Amino acid sequence: MVSLVLGIISIAIALLSVGMWGWLGAIIGIIGLLLGANDRKNSLEEMGVIATAGFVCSITGIALNLLLFLACAACVGAVDSL
Repeated sequence: MVSLVLGIISIAIALLSVGMWGWLGAIIGIIGLLLGANDRKNSLEEMGVIATAGFVCSITGIALNLLLFLACAACVGAVDSL
């Protein structure tokens, strides 16, 4: 359950912060990913669906945050080279 919440927070940070806080969203996503993997391993069948959803949301949040963070860094580098 915690991994799902952290995954959703990670995605929200990616969509609302436009790359500036991407490192924080990625860290939150990694924590959610680790908790989701642990929950999937030790969960009952009905909680396994929530753990899998948290796992997927965390992976999505990590990917979005890192992609937007790198895009923001590339834009700053491009402006700096002008």
